[in-house]
Amino acid sequence: MLRNDQLDQWDRENFFHPSTHLANHARGDSPNRIIKGAQGVFIEDRDGRKLLDAFAGLYCVNVGYGRTEIAEAIAKQAHELAYYHAYVGHGTETSITLAKMILDRAPANMSKVYFGLGGSDANETNIKLVWYYNNIRGLPQKKKIISRWRGYHGSGLITGSLTGLELFHKKFDLPLAQVIHTEAPYYFRRNEMDMCEADFTAHCATKLEALILREGPDTIGAFIGEPVLGTGGIVPPPEGYWTAIQAVLRKYDILLIADEVVTGFGRTGSMMGSTAYGIEPDIITIAKGLTSAYAPLSGSIVSDKVWKVLEEGNDEFGPIGHGWTYSAHPIGAAAGVANLKLIDKLDLIANTTRTGDYFRAQLIEKLGDHKNVGEIRGIGMLAAIEFVQDKSNRTFFDPSATVGAKVSASLATKGVIGRAMPQGDILGFAPPFCLSPEEADIVVDATVCAVHEVLG
Repeated sequence: MLRNDQLDQWDRENFFHPSTHLANHARGDSPNRIIKGAQGVFIEDRDGRKLLDAFAGLYCVNVGYGRTEIAEAIAKQAHELAYYHAYVGHGTETSITLAKMILDRAPANMSKVYFGLGGSDANETNIKLVWYYNNIRGLPQKKKIISRWRGYHGSGLITGSLTGLELFHKKFDLPLAQVIHTEAPYYFRRNEMDMCEADFTAHCATKLEALILREGPDTIGAFIGEPVLGTGGIVPPPEGYWTAIQAVLRKYDILLIADEVVTGFGRTGSMMGSTAYGIEPDIITIAKGLTSAYAPLSGSIVSDKVWKVLEEGNDEFGPIGHGWTYSAHPIGAAAGVANLKLIDKLDLIANTTRTGDYFRAQLIEKLGDHKNVGEIRGIGMLAAIEFVQDKSNRTFFDPSATVGAKVSASLATKGVIGRAMPQGDILGFAPPFCLSPEEADIVVDATVCAVHEVLG
């Protein structure tokens, strides 16, 4: 139904939407969705239509919508102390408490937490720390950052460069020269079909080492990767991948940044994705699940090894010249404390495995044999369906067919939100951790209907 109301007009005339076809939206050629309320795994638009949000916003409303415990913690903090900065040793009860709670949940070698607002600024912080770290060590050339094609690490200048997706580079003069990319750990899209997972892992490690040697090990400062590729397709790594990659990085004295913006705090079925895959990072990026998006907050968790060098640098050169006005914002920190307590209290991480496994099993049972379903994959409360034109020889659709987007749009008409991933015909799911088996069935049934509607 077309609406000619003031809110719609204001939206199209005034609101610059991210990741949107700006011209279509401004002209009114594409629909907008104005959300008014939410509860549990459901959101509700201003017309009263409910949709099951099987992507938890943007992988971020992990505990589900309408959690009064977090809302009340935010309100209480706002009444007591809405803001104070964290510069020159200032802190608040909530920011100090949250830092302790994070480190209690992080790998044992981690030392301190720097707080920001979103994953992009956290990764900007991380790269500055890598450069500072190597300057203090007397290694001023060791500054290049290796990322992976199809990785997602943000939309800033450095972070947009780290992101290995064409959409985030095109016409932005990115990637910057300090960032180089290596093979994505995407077994389904391997070039040689007869390659087993172990061989593909060895191939990825070999490609990484060849890149390091070509660029010069003395020029490479860090490697950044998500434990599970997120926006690049929701792709768990192949067997042995992280073990092989870490061996190469240690050989050439290259720091490892684990971007846990999506995987942190339970989405893989472990508190941290690093734990799930045996990753021993030097820096960890956190955001989304830290507060379940009830307030903006991110963090850079720094290892003991890196922290000791930062301290040495300050002793020699003075206080570190880095900070954000809203670092460790007490309202965001209050949301984080309440969120982590709720995850523990409700044992939600156990449900990410229990219901997540059930959800993927149902997708495989009902869609695994479809002629255009090439792969159904995932871990914990993450799942993806990749569509192909011909599964017998893994022929992909022409991108102009926009198959993934069409399936996603069809799914929305059936009351379920799944995400058309931005590079490939992939339908992604990342539901809130509180998803029940009955709600998983709703998602599966709607998805089956959408796939058959679009692809037959």
